[in-house]
Amino acid sequence: MPSRKKSSMFACSFCACVGSLALVCVALATPRWASSELRFARAASNLTISLSYGLFRGTCEQFVDVGLQVPEKTFQVSDALSSSSSSSSSRSLNVAIVALLVLALLSSLLSAAFTCTNAVSNPYQTFLGPLGVYTWNSLCGVLILLAMILFPVNVEGNRLAVELVPEGCSTHVETHLGSKHSYGYSYWIMLLILFLNIASLTIIYFYDHATYSKKKEQERPIENAPKDVILF
Repeated sequence: MPSRKKSSMFACSFCACVGSLALVCVALATPRWASSELRFARAASNLTISLSYGLFRGTCEQFVDVGLQVPEKTFQVSDALSSSSSSSSSRSLNVAIVALLVLALLSSLLSAAFTCTNAVSNPYQTFLGPLGVYTWNSLCGVLILLAMILFPVNVEGNRLAVELVPEGCSTHVETHLGSKHSYGYSYWIMLLILFLNIASLTIIYFYDHATYSKKKEQERPIENAPKDVILF
């Protein structure tokens, strides 16, 4: 059986891993990754389209300068991107972000399993110990960081919001005048996921470092022992 100290520290790390796992699920499921306001020029007036979208679905509203407003409409991101011939890059990056988050979900699950195993037992295999926790937590953090980088690249660089407009909201837009983007809680949740991964790694590092120091202390050469203890 593991010591009480080991069980408590790995249990704290397990809670952090479970929190990370839950937040990855929230990020995947919620449609509040970004909000965009797009302005388009039309023949008689200007049109403003307000989008709020995630990785799978979103909503849009239309506002015409003369005071008309079209009711909010829900759309599927994959359908909107598939219907546009110029959105292959946006579609590919969106799929890549989903894949990264799914892999991060699996990494969090494995990290939680490893920390739980170490909290209740002393596994013989080296990789099932702290090394495994380091590996899966680090991998999850890297995947989350990549997703955080790729999403703004898709929004700002590939004009994701503009690609969503024609089929997602309106089929009568003209010249694109400008856009404003802001990122929602579904996106910023990933910062909290990174924090939980770092917290889990830090807890295991301190336990591992303390164990290593104690082991080295016990393995000191006999010449470093006090002279009055050495009796012949």
